[in-house]
Amino acid sequence: MSDRRWSTPRRFVLASAAVAGLSMLWYLAFVTVGGPSLPAYLGGPITAGIGAVAIVALLRGVPMPRPARRFWVLILLLEASVAISRAVMAAYAFAAYPAMPKPPVWVSLLPAGGLLGAIFAVCFVPLGETVPGERWKRLLDCLIAFYGCFTLLWFAALQPLVEADDSWPLRSKVTVALALVLSAVGIARVAYVPGGPVDRVSVRLVACSGLVAGAYAMVAGHAGQRAATPGQALIIPLGPLLVTMAVSRQWRSTGARPRREAWVPYLAVVAVDVPLVATVFGPMKWPGRMVVLLAVAVTLLASLRQFLGHRENRRLIRAQRAAQKQLRYDATHDSLTGLANRALFRDRLAAALESGPATVILVDLDDFKAVNDSLGHNIGDDLLVAVAEGLREAVGDDGLPARLGGDEFAILVADRADRADRADRADRADRADRADRADRADGADGGARGEGGARGETGESAVDGDELIARIVAVLDGSLSEHRLLIHASAGLATAPAGTPLDHLLRDADTALYTAKQRGKDNWVRFVPGMERPLTADAQLGADLRRGLAAGEFRVVYQPLVDLHRNQVIGVEALVRWQHPTRGVISPADFIPVAERTGLIVPLGRFVLRETCRQAAAWLAEFGPEVLQKAGPNVSARQLHDPDFVDDVRAALADSGLPGELLVLELTESAVLRGQQVSRTLHELHKLGVRLALDDFGTGESSLSLLRAFPASIVKLDKSFVDGIELDEPDTPEAAARQAVARAVIQMAGALELDTVAEGIENEEQAERLRALGYSLGQGFHLAEPMHPDQVTRMLAGQQDDADAA
Repeated sequence: MSDRRWSTPRRFVLASAAVAGLSMLWYLAFVTVGGPSLPAYLGGPITAGIGAVAIVALLRGVPMPRPARRFWVLILLLEASVAISRAVMAAYAFAAYPAMPKPPVWVSLLPAGGLLGAIFAVCFVPLGETVPGERWKRLLDCLIAFYGCFTLLWFAALQPLVEADDSWPLRSKVTVALALVLSAVGIARVAYVPGGPVDRVSVRLVACSGLVAGAYAMVAGHAGQRAATPGQALIIPLGPLLVTMAVSRQWRSTGARPRREAWVPYLAVVAVDVPLVATVFGPMKWPGRMVVLLAVAVTLLASLRQFLGHRENRRLIRAQRAAQKQLRYDATHDSLTGLANRALFRDRLAAALESGPATVILVDLDDFKAVNDSLGHNIGDDLLVAVAEGLREAVGDDGLPARLGGDEFAILVADRADRADRADRADRADRADRADRADRADGADGGARGEGGARGETGESAVDGDELIARIVAVLDGSLSEHRLLIHASAGLATAPAGTPLDHLLRDADTALYTAKQRGKDNWVRFVPGMERPLTADAQLGADLRRGLAAGEFRVVYQPLVDLHRNQVIGVEALVRWQHPTRGVISPADFIPVAERTGLIVPLGRFVLRETCRQAAAWLAEFGPEVLQKAGPNVSARQLHDPDFVDDVRAALADSGLPGELLVLELTESAVLRGQQVSRTLHELHKLGVRLALDDFGTGESSLSLLRAFPASIVKLDKSFVDGIELDEPDTPEAAARQAVARAVIQMAGALELDTVAEGIENEEQAERLRALGYSLGQGFHLAEPMHPDQVTRMLAGQQDDADAA
């Protein structure tokens, strides 16, 4: 198939080359031996006919887009007109021999029409797409190349024909001029267009065929009528040969990568200089004046093109500078809030500490995760943007507000010393930012100038840190964002003298922030030496906690749940204890918060869950299915967010054999109010048959709404509503007031068909009052303290013995 593909175009090229070669050999023989000159007229029509046949074969044998077919049809008309006119010329030459042939006018006009069609084809052939903004520049480039090439061709080919001693007919001059225009148009057109359905080299070869007429005219201009024989034999057959080569190139076109030749306009300008210099130093006639006018046109077009290029370069430079400014801004500012990011904050803090004391304020939003989980991340982002605007308003020119990540913000308040010098450096560093972000420049520039800080041993400061925090708290205490959300924040403030490593200052501020959160949130604390010790102890406790989990140092104890009327154990609450190898028993109040913060509450809770299920199943197997109604481990919010928690519960039930309805998971109100993911987890647990208990009921903010949305089975009255319930005389207004919450909870639970448990019963009087209110289940030290599983076993065995005896 490949041989067939190559055979057809090669055959035409070889045929044309053979005819042209035979014509040249004949001319050599003619010059050497002599003879009639008639064969000189045969090469032109034969090669033109071969070229026309080659184009027909191309159109019939190669599928092409419509614009490409239109191009080759017009070139076919050119070749056909040249073949006909050359054949008629040969006939007249044979008829008039030995005199010069004098064909009719239409013989010369016929190829002129073909040349006009070829010029149209080259001008409008689609050679690829250009960017709309580039079209005017491409047009100017094409005009420069065209005028430059045509000036040179005019000077070299057409001007000698016009100024020749032998008078040439006007029709011959017009035909030659059209051929030169075809060449100039082809060179200019192909040089500036990226590519298209017609092969670039094919277009160039067709255009160069017009140079054949220019070469003939140049020879004829100098040699006169004596050029007829060598021109017809040596030059004329080369034009159709170039066309057949163009056909062969189009036939074999593979759509190669297009390219532009940017050097052509410069070459065109240089080409104009050659005829211009020759004309200036020669006799000046009207053809010479034409050269000057063409040179002036090329110069004007080149100047206009340079002006447009200069303007485009300026636009590109401005765009590049704007892009660089934006990149610098993006690299140093938070994309969501527009505040300085961590990198810029650290740079400014390092610069401030080099020359003087500095104060840092860290601000962290309280319970921001609950906003994201319950309302969605979009509203959370809106809230962060509103907080950032509030910080800008509160800080003003007194510091640099920054977002360090998540819901953590920071403000740099530097010392007044050497403020002018640092202001100059900040202005130079922020010049790019101020150009595009004028509304944000004041805050950033003020932070770099180092206004702020706390009065103290580090020296006088421009702004009191306490006053600045007060302004921040005042702004954040209001409703923020378009959603009018109420948010609280905790803050930590630390001041350090010049030369302090910035990480030390940030560590101190973070310690103060942590302390503020430990004190109940919505608070702020100034760092003082020694404040880091509890934090260090927490870190050490976290490391011990991880080791203790691996070493099996934790054990589960059980606090019985007692029927207040029968004084019998009907269930247990599982509580975890830690027997540390060196510190002894560590209180849950100490290690549970650390486990929550470190995430170790998940594996710890999994251990308690599995141990509770195992132990409860063992009691059922030993004492029968009626011995226990509830076995309840506590579950934290962190566990509910764990995607494997439901699978952990399912596996614990399956491995132990404990029925799902006997497992009661105790949750606090704050754990339940954690968004849609937690809600889905709770409903999945409910479908397993696991019961859910709302612990510490009455202490939260949404208890009533929870009872409708939360699939709870048990409500546990918080100890705070049991304390002191026995102090007043029964049936007195004081007693009624003290018992109001406990009475309301039992009535509401009864209406919703929920079980109730009173927690924290510490004496018999409290138990008696609760029984009177309707409570049947209780828990507390008076009834039973948390105990080892063996103790619970003995208690259950005693109950069973008493039941058997009765």
